[in-house]
Amino acid sequence: MTTSPLNDLAARVEATAALDGPAEAIGRTVRGAIPAGTAKEALSGAWLGHALHPLVSDVPIGTWTSSVLLDWIGGRDGRTAADRLLLAGILAAGATVATGWSDWADVEEHDPKVRRSGLVHAATNATATALMVSSYAARKRGARGRGRLLSLAGSAALGCGGWLGGHLSYTLGAGVDRGRAPGQA
Repeated sequence: MTTSPLNDLAARVEATAALDGPAEAIGRTVRGAIPAGTAKEALSGAWLGHALHPLVSDVPIGTWTSSVLLDWIGGRDGRTAADRLLLAGILAAGATVATGWSDWADVEEHDPKVRRSGLVHAATNATATALMVSSYAARKRGARGRGRLLSLAGSAALGCGGWLGGHLSYTLGAGVDRGRAPGQA
């Protein structure tokens, strides 16, 4: 596999021990808030036989990407649809966040690389979500141009967070079934 400067950046994140304190505290909080049982099984995707986070993350990614495309190539006719797609992604972000934190908390206490990369992944996607919420608010105030630019910036942050999410799964093996049911550490 070819490496890129992004792999080097990910390696630096994985080596940043300063992230451990906040990440460990968040991990403990998440594990306390989502103990083993029905809620944990629902969030992990145990009922599906597959991690749920990758599936639900497609909703905000797809709706926000579609919204940005309509913003830039849909003309006046695409405005309403772009705004609705933006809102749909914002509403779906809650489930995406909950499933992601739940999965991450299963692994972070045993793997410092996942702990650190996962925290940055979450922070990057939180930035993307905040930009999308700001975009929606700007549109509702009549500042459509500002809203379009905020969505574009949000998409850039989302791409960075998505790359790091792929790195977590494909390079670090986070969330990959290794003979365990989802939700089992």
